[in-house]
Amino acid sequence: MEILKTVNLCKTYGSAEAKVEALKNVNFSVQQGEFVAIVGASGSGKSSLMHLLGGVDQPSSGQVIIDGTDLYAKNETELAVFRRRKIGFIFQSYNLIPVLSTEENIKLPMLLENKRVDGKYVQELMGILGLTARRHHLPSELSGGQQQRTAIGRALINKPSIILADEPTGNLDSKSSKEIMDLLTFSVKKYHQTLIMITHDLNIAKTADRVVKIEDGVLLQPNEVGVH
Repeated sequence: MEILKTVNLCKTYGSAEAKVEALKNVNFSVQQGEFVAIVGASGSGKSSLMHLLGGVDQPSSGQVIIDGTDLYAKNETELAVFRRRKIGFIFQSYNLIPVLSTEENIKLPMLLENKRVDGKYVQELMGILGLTARRHHLPSELSGGQQQRTAIGRALINKPSIILADEPTGNLDSKSSKEIMDLLTFSVKKYHQTLIMITHDLNIAKTADRVVKIEDGVLLQPNEVGVH
């Protein structure tokens, strides 16, 4: 089942001589449960695409449709609520709240929604992420890998339809990177979610179900990607 699609998605910054076309008529779709890696050089448009897929920036034209909903037909308040409920974000910088414990950081999206926290699910998630023994620790007391696991837990806690990950292993060593990828793919399969990831690491890209490459704002066809 199709969970996401873009229709003639364009993003332009500036005007006249300063005009930059970050995305040019991008059309692609993602199936539920699929792991898609987005690759491309710096400035190719992949971060702009990720921001638009996540509803955190406005397109110049075109549509992003998630689970049958046109993101940019919503007002800002509706979009913020939809984003919290349907999309989980994982960033290269972990963006944890420094005064909250591991468990509190993971629970935060539920608390922002004024939802009852499913304690059993929280414990299951922390067990899968290997964080049970670190549940009361602050971010400053965690390793980089543990902080990223906490960020993954926070992204998964609302059971979103889509996980958007922007270079989630960029600040980690190779051992921690492999552990994070193993955890992400396991969690996504276990909870039947969809993973879309930006990565510069071609070894990580090769573990995806599909690789999408962007060059100068243009989405290349699968036979042009040349990663596998």
